[in-house]
Order: sequence, then C-alpha cells, then structure tokens
Amino acid sequence: MSKKLCVIGLGYIGLPTAVMFANHGLKVHGMDVNEKAVSMIANKQLHIEENGLQERLIQAIDSGNLTVSTSPEKADVFIIAVPSPINPDKTANLEYVRSATRSIVPFVEKGNLVILESTVPPRTVEDIMIPVLKETGLELGKDLFISHSPERVIPGRVFVELVQNDRIVGGINEESSRLTVELYKTFVQGEIHVTDATTAEMVKVIENTYRDVNIAFANELAKISEKIGVNVWEAIKLANHHPRVNIHLPGPGVGGHCIAVDPWFMVELQPNLAKMIHLARTTNDSMPEYTAQKAKNILDAKGIQHPRVAAFGLAFKANIDDMRESPSMEVIHHIKERGLDLSAYDPHIKENKFEQQTQSLDEAVTHSDLIIVLTEHQSFKDLDPATFADKMRTKLVLDAKNCLNRQLWEQAGFEVFTLGDSKNN
Repeated sequence: MSKKLCVIGLGYIGLPTAVMFANHGLKVHGMDVNEKAVSMIANKQLHIEENGLQERLIQAIDSGNLTVSTSPEKADVFIIAVPSPINPDKTANLEYVRSATRSIVPFVEKGNLVILESTVPPRTVEDIMIPVLKETGLELGKDLFISHSPERVIPGRVFVELVQNDRIVGGINEESSRLTVELYKTFVQGEIHVTDATTAEMVKVIENTYRDVNIAFANELAKISEKIGVNVWEAIKLANHHPRVNIHLPGPGVGGHCIAVDPWFMVELQPNLAKMIHLARTTNDSMPEYTAQKAKNILDAKGIQHPRVAAFGLAFKANIDDMRESPSMEVIHHIKERGLDLSAYDPHIKENKFEQQTQSLDEAVTHSDLIIVLTEHQSFKDLDPATFADKMRTKLVLDAKNCLNRQLWEQAGFEVFTLGDSKNN
C-alpha cells in the first residue's frame, strides 16, 4: 500500500498510530497544535510514556517515513485522533474534533478517506464532522469517504493491542468502510468488524460504560464490606470463581480519558433513560472524597496532631505517566480540603505538576503519619518499607488499591488499612 497518511493529534493514541503505520512502510505526516510536543517528536524525544514507543519512534523518523509539524499536509488518508473531554457540566467538549476536521478541509482532495479515531458521543460523525467536510464541495461517500474506527487500546500495552485487538470500523457507506478495513489490515491481526458510523461510536462508549458500571458495583460492595466485617477483595475474588461472574475491582475512583468520561456522553444524549449509567458515574466520582475521608478518620482515631499524608501515585493507572482524569488528584484535593498537610510522589511523573509534589520518595515520607497508595505502580509493590519506616512520624498506610504485601509492611512496623476491608482492619 503506497497511501500517504496525515494523522491529526500526536498524543497517547495518535503518535503510536502514526509510528505504527510509518514502520509498516507508509508515508505518514503527523500534526499537532502543541509546538513543544512536535519539536520533541521531531528530535526523537517522547512527550508521553508508552512501552516500546521510543525505539519505534526513532525507527519511524530515521526511515524517513514519519514527518511532523504543526499543520496538516495533503494526503490520501486523514486520521483524526484528538481529545474529546467533558466540560465542567459533564457535557461533551467536541471542539477538538470540530477544529481538527476544519483544519484538514483545505487539504482534502477527491478520493480521500477521513477516519475519526477519537472516542466520541454517538452521532458525532453525522452531526459534527459531516457538516464541516461538506465545505470541501466534494460528494460525501462518492468523492470523499468517511468512517469512525475508535481506538481500543490501553496505555502501557498500546503496541500489543493495536495489532492483536479486534477493530470496529463504521463507514458512512460501504466504500468508506471497505477503504478503512483495507488500511488497518496493514498491521491489525485481530478481526475487523464492519458497521455504520453511529453504531461504531455507540460500541466504544458501551464498552467503557460497561466497565464503569461494573466498577461502581465493586465500589458499592467495598463500602458495604467496610460496615459488616468483610474484606471486599477476598469476596470479589471468590465470587469471580463462578463461571458467569466477572466483577471488577474497587478503588479510590475511576480515571483516564475513557471510563471516567464516556458514560457522560450517554447521560447527555438521553438523560431520562441513562439512569443506571448516571448513578454509576456519580458513585465512582464520589470515591475520591470517600477515600480522603477514610484517611482522615484513621488519623483522627489515632489522635495525631497536625497530621501529614504522603500520597503515592498520581497517574490514573499502574506503570504509566498518564494523569488524565486521575482520581488521585481528586483524593489529594479532598485531603487538602480537610486541612491535612500533604506530599505526593509518583516515579512515573517526572515533572512536578503542583507544589506538594516531590521527585523523592524519602522526601515524601519524611515526618509523614500516613502513606496512602492511590496507584498500583509495580515500584510501589516492590518497595521495602523497612528502608524508610524510621523516616515516618507515625507508621500508618492506607492501601486504596490492595496492592501492597501486608505482611511485609506489618513486619516493618506499619499498621495497614485497606479500602473495603473491615475484616482485617
């Protein structure tokens, strides 16, 4: 395939996608409005963390197949992979999609294919993209082809899942879908399922909403377990031995650019019908405050004066540097709101994002009374608490992810509390 691609948006999805196509022999031009990110990529430096991305980026640029700039170029295929966040009122912010679509209008020519990869509310292609692309003067579905093929990868495993995961392709007509399937067959080994654009949009939102509802159920179970002498982690593990049960795990909240965002798309579209979805979102959004209050309750019960909390983990999931919609930041907000002193540490976040953050674990724990683990980074699991226990003023730890070796921490003199566990606390 000798097609040239132009990828709009070089973030957590756009950059790996651009690199993947370039390393499969296609000419790819990547565009992003972030000048610093573009400059770093051009110099073979990463502005995001992703396993395997560094070596693949070097290969793509050195081969001459990948170029980057802050403006689009003419191409055969345009892939839009820009953010689709929510506004403070929980409505979808589609300005990035609209702006990205508008940016390619001067470059689109007859026979081109435009693919939206961003996760968006159903009808975004129909209601946002198509009106803009009509400005090209080309007949849509005949001279210009459009489809939606949502990303379905998880940070940390992007390159594995880009290849292995099944893909959904929803074109505005049969030819749009056919051209999109042909393109992704460049590297996709999973099955490619074809539908219409709006159904493809709905599928991706369904996938993330299902997980959000499941996690909300687990969080409710955690709260109940804390009242009745049960360890919710043990109970869920045992329940999941049933062949038709797959309960997710509780935690201090739900983060990331998908699960914490996409269910709101459904609520906005049909607020009178999406009642369970809305309740699940509200439940998960309440967990950071619940976790912060649990931390305060532990400190209050010990009668500690002017307590200091060390928050471990700022990323929304393990072993990555992605802080988008991270519940850790909400937990920290509620801890500070309760008047507690605080330090925060995350080995994956190399640049301090706020005043209380430190790049030193020792600095985070020194004179602290309670460590609260908010992200299950492998480095936290591997910690030997005996190496820093004496730096603590009070040896308390609240494990909100159930990821620590309880026996090891207790041997180091810590009193261990776990979210959702009143059996062992």
